[in-house]
Amino acid sequence: MSEAANKRTLTGRVVSDKMKKTVTVLVERRVKHPLYGKIMTSSRKYHAHDEKSEYREGDLVTIEECRPLAKTKAWRVVKLVEKARAV
Repeated sequence: MSEAANKRTLTGRVVSDKMKKTVTVLVERRVKHPLYGKIMTSSRKYHAHDEKSEYREGDLVTIEECRPLAKTKAWRVVKLVEKARAV
């Protein structure tokens, strides 16, 4: 049970679903500059495993850390938070 508690989770937006069983998730964080105090937005993209290829571009998802599944993929999509709005 302690191993499950150590897994980090992040929430972000799917920006690409073009790969097989993989989605690219953009996670944005708001951080305060250490010296000037300005609130800045920093972002990072993660490749996450999507076994059934069910998540589409624009979906808000939660990802969790897992063992390395590929060279750049060490995260797994856990759940769908919000479906993308149809345009």
